[in-house]
Amino acid sequence: MILKQFYLNCLAHASYLVGDEQSRTAAVIDPQRDIDAYLAFAAEHGLRIAHVFLTHFHADFVAGHLELRDRVGARIYLGKAAKAEYAFQPVGDGDVVQFGQVRLETMETPGHTPESICLKVYDLDESATVPKAVLTGDTLFVGDVGRPDLRAALGWSAADLGALLYSSLRDKLLTLPDSSLVYPAHGAGSLCGKAISRETVSTIGEQRRSNYALQPMSKEAFLDIVTADQPDAPAYFTYDAVLNSRERPTLEQALAQELRPLTIDELLAEQRNGAQVLDTRDPGEFAAAHLEGSINIGLVGQYATWAGTVLTREQPIVIVADPGAETESALRLGRIGFDHVIGYLEGGLRSADGSGARIATTERLGADVAARRLGGRDGLVVVDVRAPGERAQKRIEGSVHVPLTRLLERLAEIPTDCSVLVHCAGGYRSSIAASLLQRAGRPNVSELAGGITAWEAAGLPVATG
Repeated sequence: MILKQFYLNCLAHASYLVGDEQSRTAAVIDPQRDIDAYLAFAAEHGLRIAHVFLTHFHADFVAGHLELRDRVGARIYLGKAAKAEYAFQPVGDGDVVQFGQVRLETMETPGHTPESICLKVYDLDESATVPKAVLTGDTLFVGDVGRPDLRAALGWSAADLGALLYSSLRDKLLTLPDSSLVYPAHGAGSLCGKAISRETVSTIGEQRRSNYALQPMSKEAFLDIVTADQPDAPAYFTYDAVLNSRERPTLEQALAQELRPLTIDELLAEQRNGAQVLDTRDPGEFAAAHLEGSINIGLVGQYATWAGTVLTREQPIVIVADPGAETESALRLGRIGFDHVIGYLEGGLRSADGSGARIATTERLGADVAARRLGGRDGLVVVDVRAPGERAQKRIEGSVHVPLTRLLERLAEIPTDCSVLVHCAGGYRSSIAASLLQRAGRPNVSELAGGITAWEAAGLPVATG
């Protein structure tokens, strides 16, 4: 048996290929939308991808099940509670897909979503009764469990799904042998849980001992603990969950329509007509020069997640990128189903030279300079755009807290009669926030270079508690 984990850092997403060397057959579980890595691995090992499973309709990314169906003829499998526009094989408790000496056995594990399943993986060369591993999707993570509050917009309450999750974990997953390896669909940084470990593999025994949500407790206590302090879920989560149930264009088809080179005049015309200008360059480069009204979300960080948080699906997107990075910029948007890119600035920002396009800058202040200005009489207000948990650990005294996830809806809380200094932990999110403030017409917006990390490194005081 071959069991290969593919980990996509920018979405904290784990997917899997399970293959059998004897029959030269493989299954892919929870694939990302760009499928070349699976095809390359299968070709390298002489495998044919015949099966593709979704453990549930993922909310944080668009899966590549249709891509694998169309490219290699893979059969799609979903939990039997699922409803979809495309043909699929429904699977429920005890249903088996076997190829060679590999057996995949389904467990219905509703809770994170109503249609969630987990897959017990048997290597029949080792044992026909003890599963080698279990692919847990978003039901069980390393150190956490799937949040039950992401289906409210689709009519499912967190209390109802949480009760199902409680039973799925205790009556299904915790009955497995301690030796069974646990392979989840996400790691640290995913918004599908609040305390997910950086480790991407564990065992049932280790999770039984150490996972806070698996300790002995009543159903009521479980509901309280797993629904408390969950991070904000971006608006695109419901959109993606629904999109994963629909027949839709493949990523290849979408990119063929999107990667259209635009002149600076064409881009500016699209902007005047309401297009969102997305600049994917490094925050430092963006600060030095950018098109007025553009939004910076750098490719270096959790680009797709933040794009899905601050951009809308209702307005088209035009991309400004470093030359050669246009495809990656569009592809990573495609991973979350943002297929409404209508082109990119050919030649990058340099093509705006001599065009008359309005170029803006963002001042980035070193910690010492920022501290002096705060101590002066310039009326500078500091805006902290980090998450509530980060701020609870340490903060700059007197700063205003507006998390980046809520910035657009809470602009009125940021004073308009003084200069604004935005900060986050290290500078990535503050660049997004500063660009949003500038686009909203706020004058005199600057960033704290290096964020609160640089502030502390300079020996400047932070408040705690």
